Amino acid sequence: MGRLVAVGLLGIALALLGERLLALRNRLKASREVESVDLPHCHLIKGIEAGSEDIDILPNGLAFFSVGLKFPGLHSFAPDKPGGILMMDLKEEKPRARELRISRGFDLASFNPHGISTFIDNDDTVYLFVVNHPEFKNTVEIFKFEEAENSLLHLKTVKHELLPSVNDITAVGPAHFYATNDHYFSDPFLKYLETYLNLHWANVVYYSPNEVKVVAEGFDSANGINISPDDKYIYVADILAHEIHVLEKHTNMNLTQLKVLRIQNILSEKPTVTTVYANNGSVLQGSSVASVYDGKLLIGTLYHRALYCEL
Repeated sequence: MGRLVAVGLLGIALALLGERLLALRNRLKASREVESVDLPHCHLIKGIEAGSEDIDILPNGLAFFSVGLKFPGLHSFAPDKPGGILMMDLKEEKPRARELRISRGFDLASFNPHGISTFIDNDDTVYLFVVNHPEFKNTVEIFKFEEAENSLLHLKTVKHELLPSVNDITAVGPAHFYATNDHYFSDPFLKYLETYLNLHWANVVYYSPNEVKVVAEGFDSANGINISPDDKYIYVADILAHEIHVLEKHTNMNLTQLKVLRIQNILSEKPTVTTVYANNGSVLQGSSVASVYDGKLLIGTLYHRALYCEL
C-alpha cells in the first residue's frame, strides 16, 4: 500500500512538473518561428559586437547605447571585456558609435550596464541613469553627460533592498526614477524557481532621495519601462505575459493600472501592431530594444550586434 501511494505521489509530481514545463515553453514562445521582414536601408553598427541591450535618444539626436551586458547563463562574445556606454549622433550624414569616457574613480572593470534612461533638467543638464550589475549585483548609476568632452561624470551609486533584480529604468528627475524588478529575488536559483512557478512577484519601484516605494506589482516579468511624452503615463512591458501595461502617474508618484495592451493578430488583415522589421537570427540575435528618431531606426540586442535602419 505504501509503495502504491509513493508511486501515485510521484506520478502527480511528474505530471505537475510536465505541466509547468509546457507552460514555461509557451510563455517563452520557445517554438515560435520568426519570418523575416526586411528594410531596404539597414546596416550593422560598427563597434558593437557584444550586445546593446538598451538605447535612449535625446531630442537633439544623440543616441546612447548600453553595451556588453553579462549574466549567468547569457552568452557573451566578449566575456573578458567590461561593459560601456556608446554614443551616436543621428544627425550626422554617416553616424558612427563612439565610446564615452567615464570619470576617474568609477569602477570600470566591473561595469555591467543594463537598462538606461536620460533626463534633461531645467538648466539643460543631461543626466544618464544606468542599471548596473557589478559582480552580478544590482545598482543604479547616475552620470552627468558632458557633451564637449564626450564623457560621463559619475555622480552617485544607488543601492536599495527594494531594487533586488533591476532590469530597466525611466528617469523622472535628476535623482528620481521608476525601475522594474524582473524578479522578486536576487538569488539566481530562486529567480529560476520564481519564473518556473509563475509567481507574478515582479514589480515597479519609485526611487527618490527622500522616498523609495513599490508602486506597481503582480507582473510575471516586468522588463522595459518608459514614460509618455506628456509625463502622465508609465508603460511597462511584461515579457512573459506578452503585455504592455499602461499606468497612470499621480502627483505622489504612485501608479494605477489604466489598461493592458496585448500584441495580437499580427498576421490578420487588421493587425493591432505593425511589424516594421523582423529577423530569424541571421542578422540579429536576441533583440531587446528598438528606438526611432527622425526616420531612423536603431535596434539593439542582449549579447549580439546592433542595427541602423532608415525607414
